[in-house]
Formats: sequence, structure tokens, C-alpha cells
Amino acid sequence: MTNTRDRILDAATEVLLRDGAQALTLEAVARQAGVSKGGLLYHFASKQALVAGMVDRLVSQFDAALASAGDEPGAATRVYLAATVGQKPEAAGAVADRTTAALFAAALVEPDALIPLREIYARWQRRLENDGIDPAVATAVRLAVDGWWLARLADLAPPQGELHERVYAVLTELIGRSS
Repeated sequence: MTNTRDRILDAATEVLLRDGAQALTLEAVARQAGVSKGGLLYHFASKQALVAGMVDRLVSQFDAALASAGDEPGAATRVYLAATVGQKPEAAGAVADRTTAALFAAALVEPDALIPLREIYARWQRRLENDGIDPAVATAVRLAVDGWWLARLADLAPPQGELHERVYAVLTELIGRSS
């Protein structure tokens, strides 16, 4: 059973995905979550706090994946690759992608929502730079993965099927050669 905070975050995601960023209002989210506006405000004092909560939830899931990386050289870079695009095309996180796309749309309405994300990306970048492999390789893999993820997110001709697997293998090999 989900708690009220998670139910509100799920409702906000649904409103964004179904109706777009302009429709993300506290009233619409409260209605979708089946809570009063006061109940929503108890958990999120403003729309900005709600969007920040959505970002925090996605980031914490990604942080957990990075925290699971071992200490061997390149482990965090391999986890970054796997958590972002997945080894198999069907492993790509469609729900997470849709949520992230919705959050980017929300950032157009609430530009300050990207501030914490910039700080988090800087932290992830530092982690990869200190992954025991050439920092230039770790950064090149991150940038390739981020571009790949964005291509999938916006449906900008991302690699499909066997090509997806081959590109993944090339990046994995690059990490391994740098170890």
C-alpha cells in the first residue's frame, strides 16, 4: 500500500503525463490523488515543492543504483550505463522516461525545478570522475549515455533491437579497456 505522499507524487506524474505541464495545479493533483487540497499542502507546501518532490524521488532511485556499484574500477560508470539505458532494449525504463519527460515539461513552467538536478548531475559527474578509470572515458560514456537517453526520451531515432545491444556493448568495452 502506498503512503499519501507517494500517492500524491504518483498523481502529479499522471496529471503531467495525461494533461501536460500547464495542467499541473495543486487542485488537479489533489483531485487525482483523492486528497483534499489541505492534505496535499500538508505534504507539499507549493507546486514548486511538489515538482521538487518528484525530482527527488527519481533521483533517489538513481542514487540507489549508483550506491550499489562496487569498488572495482569502472563499476559506477557501468551502473550509470545500465541504469540509464539498460543492456536490452526492453529494459529501458518507459515509465521512468515518461516521468522524466513530464518533469522536463514541468521545468518549463517551474524553471527553478532544474536547479537541484544540476547539482545532482555535478555530484554524479564527480563520482564517475573518481571511478578508478580515465575520467575522460567515464565522462565520454556519461555524455554518450545521456544523449542516448535523451534520444529515447524524445523519440529522436534511438538505437533499437540489436543495434541497442551493440552500442551498449561498445560502451561497456570502452569502460573495460580504461580499467
